[in-house]
Amino acid sequence: IILFLGEEKLKQLLQERELKVYWGTATTGKPHVAYFVPMSKIADFLKAGCEVTILFADLHAYLDNMKAPWELLELRVQYYEQVIKAMLESIGVPLEKLRFVKGTDYQLSREYTLDVYRLSSMVTEHDAKKAGAEVVKQVDHPLLSGLLYPGLQALDEEYLKVDAQFGGVDQRKIFTLAEKYLPSLGYTKRIHMMNPMVPGLTGTKMSSSEEESKIDLLDKKDDVKKKLKKAFCEPGNIQNNGILSFVKHVLFPLSSEFVIKRDPKWGGDKVYTSYEEVEKDFAEEQIHPGDLKASVEVALNKLLDPIRKKFETPELRKLTSQAYPEPTKNTKGNPKNATEEDDVVPSRLDLRVGKVISVEKHPDADSLYLEKIDVGEEQPRTVVSGLVAYVSQEELQDRLVILLCNLKPQKMRGIESQAMLLCASGDPRRVEPLNAPEGSAPGDRVYVEGFESGKPDDELKPKKKVFEKLQVDLKISDECIAQWKEKDLMTKLGKITCKTLKGGNIS
Repeated sequence: IILFLGEEKLKQLLQERELKVYWGTATTGKPHVAYFVPMSKIADFLKAGCEVTILFADLHAYLDNMKAPWELLELRVQYYEQVIKAMLESIGVPLEKLRFVKGTDYQLSREYTLDVYRLSSMVTEHDAKKAGAEVVKQVDHPLLSGLLYPGLQALDEEYLKVDAQFGGVDQRKIFTLAEKYLPSLGYTKRIHMMNPMVPGLTGTKMSSSEEESKIDLLDKKDDVKKKLKKAFCEPGNIQNNGILSFVKHVLFPLSSEFVIKRDPKWGGDKVYTSYEEVEKDFAEEQIHPGDLKASVEVALNKLLDPIRKKFETPELRKLTSQAYPEPTKNTKGNPKNATEEDDVVPSRLDLRVGKVISVEKHPDADSLYLEKIDVGEEQPRTVVSGLVAYVSQEELQDRLVILLCNLKPQKMRGIESQAMLLCASGDPRRVEPLNAPEGSAPGDRVYVEGFESGKPDDELKPKKKVFEKLQVDLKISDECIAQWKEKDLMTKLGKITCKTLKGGNIS
């Protein structure tokens, strides 16, 4: 921790009693692995006997250029509380010693509001803008709300009745503003402590709003591996190295050692008991970037596994999708405003479980089946599929399948096919219909994990090629689970699978 302001006051206070300290976080984007830095310091505070308050600053999240829409504030607070608690449990911090507070529980009171007005009559526009320069999103035409943000954070110190505020070094200008103006309101000047900021994977600050710079706390192991592989980690370069910084500011504070995993032909595993040793060997290129990344991956997944497990429950999955819904098209006034990214959101696909009621050969094509499939509608749909060479009629009869139901109907040898039956395909050419979870019923919705919200298109326009764009990333995992960009295809009862085609494509 860097003691930035009030070190002498801290020493004096500790001679009298334990410190009361708060750490706050604006409930905007999803917390990422850099949050382990302040969490490890909170653990240290508790071990030292401090009284610690964690503030979920929901009003700040709205004031910061409306990063959290008003209607999502409560859901974001719930998500942050669950994920922060899971992080603390992951590193062995006892939650009963902590106090959790939501900003709007007191920031909308008469007294606090009057103090906001009092403070706004004292703080200059220059000071307010300068204080928030590294915290509040900077835009060409800033909103007045962003100028209020630093003052509210200063007032929180008084209303939370603490001796000190703890935050990142990016908040030092807000702390300076608090020291300058709180005494003008008749309030005590507080102590301010800061942790360093961990560089992101791209070499700049790790940020919730920059996907490539961060590892999300709920990222799957494959996602962690991919992001670490892409991370900036130049041989011998110890500057702006997010991988090394994570070792320094997270892994060593939480453990007495760090193990570099490597092949025996390169010297085998090596145990380090101090960060300085790791940095020295990396600077001298005794540690290869690939080995460093692989070793951090192991340690990081150990921290993330309990968090992932906690968020496997249906309740927390639902909370995650509600607090961070997938963006919808903004075509107001001009449909051409829709972005290319909007065009490939998987929730636009109408995927359903179907039950094959009947199956027979197409009267005009030996390679095609003609199927009647119940998809939960009044009448079964007619589906034409090219499965004759791969699946017998007996195997298809009465089985559950997965259908894409909102493609434009297409005539195949004179008969209109009203849906597409999805299959796994392998190499050499093998095909297996996808399997629905046991107990599924015709019409059950199939969705991509994390894309539960969102309404499917009434009909996918052929010229837009929405399915074709999404199909590129539809694959079968090594566990025979159907996935899109390594996110599972699901129903309310579980995962969509195939029988044997590991690593296959879906078509």
